[in-house]
Amino acid sequence: MKITVDEDKCCGAGSCVLSAPEVFDQRDEDGVVVLLDPEPAEELHDAVREAAQVCPAAAIVLSGTA
Repeated sequence: MKITVDEDKCCGAGSCVLSAPEVFDQRDEDGVVVLLDPEPAEELHDAVREAAQVCPAAAIVLSGTA
């Protein structure tokens, strides 16, 4: 699984951080998503999928998912 984020779309809701804190963080100054791990371990894939699904701005794009 590879993750990309569109910082321009991000609205700073923080849903991704709540779902997968090992993979996502937020910038202090504006709350925009920070991708900590663009290719997370398999045990994190479910949490990352959830983060992408709950993102209100659809700023998280997953590729190479089964």
